[in-house]
Amino acid sequence: MPRIFPPENLGCPPIRALTFDSLGLIKVTEARGKERGTPTVVNTWGEMNASRTVLAASIDDRLRNPLLAVARKDGNVEILNPCNGDLHFAYSVYGDDGCSPEDNEISALHLFRKKIDDQAERSCKLLTCTKKGDVSLRSVKFPDAHSDSTDDASPTTWKACGSGEILVGKVDGSENFSLFGGRRVEATIWDLEQCTKIWSAKSPPKDNLGIFTPTWFTSATFLSKDDHRKFVTGTKSHQVRLYDISTQRRPVLSFDYHETAITSIAEDPDGHTIYVGNASADLASFDIRTGKLLGSFLGKCSGSIRSVVRHPQHQVIASCGLDRYLRVYDVKTRQLISAVFLKQHLTGLVFDSGFTGEETAVANTVVEAETEEIMDQEDDLTEKAPVKKKKSKKEKRSRETVSEDKDDEENEDETEKVPVKTKKSKKEKRSRENVPEGEEKDELSNKKSREHKKKTKKVKHNQEED
Repeated sequence: MPRIFPPENLGCPPIRALTFDSLGLIKVTEARGKERGTPTVVNTWGEMNASRTVLAASIDDRLRNPLLAVARKDGNVEILNPCNGDLHFAYSVYGDDGCSPEDNEISALHLFRKKIDDQAERSCKLLTCTKKGDVSLRSVKFPDAHSDSTDDASPTTWKACGSGEILVGKVDGSENFSLFGGRRVEATIWDLEQCTKIWSAKSPPKDNLGIFTPTWFTSATFLSKDDHRKFVTGTKSHQVRLYDISTQRRPVLSFDYHETAITSIAEDPDGHTIYVGNASADLASFDIRTGKLLGSFLGKCSGSIRSVVRHPQHQVIASCGLDRYLRVYDVKTRQLISAVFLKQHLTGLVFDSGFTGEETAVANTVVEAETEEIMDQEDDLTEKAPVKKKKSKKEKRSRETVSEDKDDEENEDETEKVPVKTKKSKKEKRSRENVPEGEEKDELSNKKSREHKKKTKKVKHNQEED
């Protein structure tokens, strides 16, 4: 039997999600209020340009001076304010290499949460990686909102691979280790402090038929923020693999999920549950300890899923993809809570965990106070102004009838003054037009004689009858 859920489970908790699309737009979707509500789009930042497609994003949602980093298709990395979309700093990852953005796009981006300097109120550290394996660590400081941002003159760079393409890049919770992998590139763990590789995976053996599956990682995530030794990857060959670098180089556990590529994987704070999305719009949760399918999420999508994110506080996850919808699900019931249509193909998604929905209430109280002051001022003005009495309907009707009678009398007087013009027949008009002026008098005399003759004839006829 299908699962039936009570209607009180419907609705979205107060969340704030930032989505990125293929035309370079950043859209802010919020569900406001303490009670469950409906998410709506409240802001849209940027201009539509296909060359500025957002490829990767990372957020530092600290309470004071939060930051948002965005990597675009043209090779630019922008640091924004996630509250209002203001640009703090921007730079290009392509220096003297000479590579075009099409050949060497940015495939990974991470904005570090820990501060560089205790004295700097506004500072950040960025890690970027391109498809050809060019990794760079860059520090940016902007201590004052009115002063210009300063870029570190000598960023730390190294090569993550000699051949192939890097498609996946993740940083663990401690921000001391990073994970890279991709097409024809095995998963590797790097120490970010020393910029050295400390572990490399080994490709799995051939299957029963002797067929070797080429390496092609499409997504990855660490299972726990405190432990960088366990991570999960998704492959182009619809496989989910669990690695433990403390035990072996090959996967500890692997299983298939449907028949299309795994496009996104997100971890749960419990440390053993993962959420998997694929190219055929399927979304499900697994217990990675055993590989057991916990359940599929209801409300099937119609396009490839490109990003799945678990909210750090509320029991919800969100997904977005090529069907242009932002979908929010309940983790426990796996039911679709809300879906928002965002018009463009979506490429990424991040949650702002610092959003509580209370600042909107404060803003509303300020607006209400202002409106009350305006209303009071209007009331004062109306009291000073002379009061106009309203007229009843009967008075209006009587005035209308009196005005109509006066108009009729005036029209009658005008008609009496104007002389009445008799209409003439067409024959008379034609004869007048054809007869010259000299002959008009003769015609009039002839008419009078004819009329006199007719009268005399009538009189004679009447006498004879008598």
